[in-house]
Amino acid sequence: MSLINQASRSKASSKPSSRRAETSRVYAHPIPIIFPELTYKFLGLSLTRPLNPHCTALFDPLTRSAWVSNSGDATLLWQRGFFGKGDLSRSEPSWLARQINARKMKGKGLTSEEITAKRRAERKQFKLERAKAIAAAAAEAETVFNEQGRVIAPGIAPDGTRIIPSAATWKPTSASIPSEQSPLGAAPDEDEEFEPIPNLEHLQLSLQEAFFLVWALDCLTILHPESNTSFTLAEIWNTFQNAYIPSPVPQPNTPLPPRFDNPFLVSYIAYHHYRSLGWVVKSGIKFCVDYLLYKRGPVFQHAEFAIVVIPVYEDPEDQANSPFKLQNVEPFTWSWLSTINRVNSQVQKTLVLSYITIPAESRVSPKVLSSPACFAHYSVREVVLRRFIPARMRD
Repeated sequence: MSLINQASRSKASSKPSSRRAETSRVYAHPIPIIFPELTYKFLGLSLTRPLNPHCTALFDPLTRSAWVSNSGDATLLWQRGFFGKGDLSRSEPSWLARQINARKMKGKGLTSEEITAKRRAERKQFKLERAKAIAAAAAEAETVFNEQGRVIAPGIAPDGTRIIPSAATWKPTSASIPSEQSPLGAAPDEDEEFEPIPNLEHLQLSLQEAFFLVWALDCLTILHPESNTSFTLAEIWNTFQNAYIPSPVPQPNTPLPPRFDNPFLVSYIAYHHYRSLGWVVKSGIKFCVDYLLYKRGPVFQHAEFAIVVIPVYEDPEDQANSPFKLQNVEPFTWSWLSTINRVNSQVQKTLVLSYITIPAESRVSPKVLSSPACFAHYSVREVVLRRFIPARMRD
């Protein structure tokens, strides 16, 4: 029979469960468009309209991105599909929340960046204390050997307990971890009035994310960076491709001959492919890959797959005449493949090589590049790569 009080057990487990329930409620919708429940049908057809938010973003040619300055639109796009990232944050646009927490100095409701900083500080403190304990145990063992001629096990006390701290049982001390208290140790006055903090952060969408929201979901409007007028779909199609034209200063709406190997088209094919399959697609530059695939989103679990986009020309002459220098077109070395596979294996991610076949201009007319209908001529092939570890894969 368990000696743990059932009431205390349920009380201890209520907070994590309530936190998970709140997270599931906030991020309940996988895309910005909401499809309400069917309320009325006529001749088998639903008369319920989906709720489209129609957000607005400003195109920035220098950074090849679209900026969502409205905080409401930024929050909506992040909570419904995890689109974009805060330009002053690691992922979720939480700069304003961090500033408010720092002003109030209550230490509650930490953002993801603050939690990461706290964990890194604790990890640094643990490594320092462990190094000091190892040095002290080695010095003690050497002293006993020199004076008494005995050999003792370093790091083990006479009663058999460990002197060197273990990561499983070590607890941080408040002296070395930066606290959220004020310098004088006094609690902040809750009645004190502060001036409102202007939100200086915007949500930064990649061109692939922006075009997916414009073309596939029709819930985003792109504005011209100079005239502040709305782009048409045809103008967005040409502008996003021209943003990757190698030139000193990218110029939107510059008429240039379209090509099937435009970097925007190649990367968007991979992005749209996985987004249409229900994955949350985020940038994978942190792990030396092009994309990371999340089953539900970054707030629920880590990414399961790491995608490397590999363009493959159907006609080698198109590659020779191309003005673009696409990444991973040339055969990569085994050292590179082993390195990138090892990096992602260490963080429990499966490496996927996604081969994007670029149609030959001799077979497909470049006229089809005038619209997104050209996507039908591309193909995607996937190769899953796993690192063989004999100690773990003997069975």
